[in-house]
Amino acid sequence: MNSIPIEVYLSESFGLDDKHASIKPIGSGHINTTMLLSTPKRSLVVQKLNTVVFPKPQLLVDNARLIEQHLSKKQQVGEFNLAIVRHVATTQHDYLVNNNDDTWRALEFIGGSYSEDVVNTVSQAQTAANAFGQFAAALEDFDANKLHAVIPNFHNLAMRAEVFKQVINTDPHKRVAHCQEEVDFCLSQFSLIDELNALAGKVPIRVCHNDTKINNMLFCLDSNDAKAVIDLDTCMPGYWLNDFGDMVRTFCSAEQEDSTALEKVGVREDIFAAIVKGYVEPLKSVLTAAEKQSFWLGAKVMPFMIGLRFLTDYIDGDNYFSIKHERHNLDRAKNQFALYRDIVSKQQVLKAMLTQI
Repeated sequence: MNSIPIEVYLSESFGLDDKHASIKPIGSGHINTTMLLSTPKRSLVVQKLNTVVFPKPQLLVDNARLIEQHLSKKQQVGEFNLAIVRHVATTQHDYLVNNNDDTWRALEFIGGSYSEDVVNTVSQAQTAANAFGQFAAALEDFDANKLHAVIPNFHNLAMRAEVFKQVINTDPHKRVAHCQEEVDFCLSQFSLIDELNALAGKVPIRVCHNDTKINNMLFCLDSNDAKAVIDLDTCMPGYWLNDFGDMVRTFCSAEQEDSTALEKVGVREDIFAAIVKGYVEPLKSVLTAAEKQSFWLGAKVMPFMIGLRFLTDYIDGDNYFSIKHERHNLDRAKNQFALYRDIVSKQQVLKAMLTQI
């Protein structure tokens, strides 16, 4: 067991001044533990990787560095203007370090920036969506098959449904009785799987961010413009409909995803319109007609699928998402299902916005 304080160990590993190193939590992610490692001369973002979720962390780093290198080339020729998340090598020229069975990495700190957990204005929504669109456009000519599937079937609703059915059948913690209404609701919505299956071969496989939450986009402190797209851990091959849908999921509600004020959870139509406008603008020259049509399905699928995953994790004993209390994942699931219902109820209005692309 290494008894050296973690800030000292990491500071030594990444070539900082360990005598004056300090460390504090930043961010609000559910999976990895993210900290700011600071010395008087330099700050790094360090992460303790969740090796249950990412059992092969080297693949995660390999993916992110391939994307980093591609975006850097685009930036050099003026085709990508956002800051780029860059990995920092150790003094031994590696990108991962181990300490007491924990796996850590370091990223360059992108200063002069801030993030939001909830979209407050139409302008914020459009700016963030446009940044994710720029990110997708810059990777349009990158071969998605070069990326490892760090989490196989990450956005595979059919697989998520099968896991859900297995968990409710075994009910390992006797929790199904506490959420039978939500269980029945999920079972009634699996026709979405057929809609997704019908897309096979009709929409191209793209490099997808796969976690386009509002807090994975940094804003400039000075101008409120887009600064950087961050958290590339789940960048994998997929459909752009998932990235669009995850923006709808995380931008459109005025409530955070674990809010229990369900009467306030719903789609803000002006925010939805801003997502459409912001995301599509950088992609206009490469977006196919089938992809445009698929965005509506993405808007439905992502809130439902994330709600399904929260509910599955609750019933299974909270093994995936970090929680603050016993019902946290159940509260998250109810929140996402409320959003999903509201999206479906406003289909005519929201689809009309997409047809105007």
